[in-house]
Amino acid sequence: MKASFFQNIPVRPEKEIFETLVEEKGVSIERIVSCAHASPEGFWYDQKRNEFVLVMQGRASIRFKDPDTTVILETGDYLHIPAHTLHRVEWTEAGVETLWLAVHY
Repeated sequence: MKASFFQNIPVRPEKEIFETLVEEKGVSIERIVSCAHASPEGFWYDQKRNEFVLVMQGRASIRFKDPDTTVILETGDYLHIPAHTLHRVEWTEAGVETLWLAVHY
């Protein structure tokens, strides 16, 4: 089925939106819409699967716990996050929707 990644994007959503686009045989592909969102204080993602994220629009900052590093992602930047790598979203750009393509495998 044909669809557009940039279709039906909510404008300045109150909460981050996670939409599964495809899920099959241990792989899931999501569209995430963020606007001035961040992980809750003290929260760290600890995912069971590897994750590949690509910022299709906007900007964001990802912080890793060990070692304590921060990566700023801009439109077109991508990042591979190995399973069980503790990380959090420090911020996403305000005033524009940050669109992420996330692949979990």
